[in-house]
Amino acid sequence: MKNIAIFASGNGSNFEAIAKAVKSGEINANISLLVCDKPEAKVTSRAGRLSVPIFVCDSKDYPNRAAHESRILSALEDAGVEFIVLAGYMRIVGKTLLDTFEGRIINIHPSMLPDFPGLDAIEKAFSADVKQTGVTIHYIDSGVDTGPIVVQEMIDILPEDTLESLEARVHEVEHRLYVKVLKDLL
Repeated sequence: MKNIAIFASGNGSNFEAIAKAVKSGEINANISLLVCDKPEAKVTSRAGRLSVPIFVCDSKDYPNRAAHESRILSALEDAGVEFIVLAGYMRIVGKTLLDTFEGRIINIHPSMLPDFPGLDAIEKAFSADVKQTGVTIHYIDSGVDTGPIVVQEMIDILPEDTLESLEARVHEVEHRLYVKVLKDLL
């Protein structure tokens, strides 16, 4: 059973889907740590409710990315983390973490990469008047949403969709697909 850390910055719905799958035994892992870069993020409440250890590390408290990531790395080592799952972590992971966890950091992105990388991918797809978008799970590298793809699932953008209804359907796919991939990987 691998010790994993989940990195998240916001609401934490993907975090909760993964944590519940770990608790039920569907994913054979132990969540050793939630790493969050936003002290006010809702994901910390979810983690507390699910008895997952929380490490909040605000980048504003450090002079540069390397110092920030060095502090995170220390917490990961203390927790015995072997694998990192990014679940709505809104920071680019830099060299300090990439070098230590090469090939052991996975991310989820709400588009069919390489389409719509970076922030606001669902909104970009919706506004682009494309017929489909999707969800991509990939390993990370030094680029932004450019690492090797593990799996993708396409989602039709329906004529009656609003941005909100599309977001809800994308999140449903994310929660199911991330659990399946982590079950297989771990």
